[in-house]
Amino acid sequence: MSATTGTKSESGLGETIRVVIHALLIALVIRTFLFQPFNIPSGSMKATLLVGDYLFVSKYSYGYSHYSIPLSPPLFSGRIFGSNPSRGDIVVFRLPKDDTTDYIKRVIGLPGDRIQMKEGLLYINDVPVKRERVSDFVGEDPCGSDAVARVKRWKETLPNGVSYETLDCVDNGFYDNTNVYTVPEGHFFMMGDNRDNSTDSRVLSAVGYVPLENVIGRAQMIFFSIAEGEQAWMFWRWPTAVRWNRLFSIVR
Repeated sequence: MSATTGTKSESGLGETIRVVIHALLIALVIRTFLFQPFNIPSGSMKATLLVGDYLFVSKYSYGYSHYSIPLSPPLFSGRIFGSNPSRGDIVVFRLPKDDTTDYIKRVIGLPGDRIQMKEGLLYINDVPVKRERVSDFVGEDPCGSDAVARVKRWKETLPNGVSYETLDCVDNGFYDNTNVYTVPEGHFFMMGDNRDNSTDSRVLSAVGYVPLENVIGRAQMIFFSIAEGEQAWMFWRWPTAVRWNRLFSIVR
């Protein structure tokens, strides 16, 4: 009797281990080839993305590089099934200056483009991007303080028709007037929607032009969002801390 019980216990333990291994393999496949979760730690993409947003990034949108694989082992170079991001896409990429760090920005410049900022207005290939004033942003201060703030907001429309909103903390900010950036082949020019509080491709010493190989995927959907300063694991605070209106919203 005891011998039979022991055999059944071993069989049950083995089955549990197999189920766990299968689950881990499925999760690994999904994370590598389909979707990977990311969270927003800074306000550089406000008001499109807020600190405390959790989102799914599609790994298949632009094909796969070695950065698509967990731990990023240098198994190959370039991309498999690669395609270029479109102007206006919000993408997650590995920082060229430190390829252990993930950044999220909007694609503004494509290979060969000339990008420049003049008095806060974006120019692409010497043509100003259409911009119109919309209602001010009111909320968690996108300019760096802990207070609630009212900030100037614009609607930009790129040459391919993609529209989105940008924030303007100050007139004539540090990167509101720049030299012309000429995007190299195989690279992209990224900018944050929170223009005066974003370290992006305008800062050549920190970000600069982003190689296609460094692109991880396209931001697709916010699946969870919690107020800045709150901890997601404190579920008892969710009724007041979760931004319920942002759950399952598409990233544009």
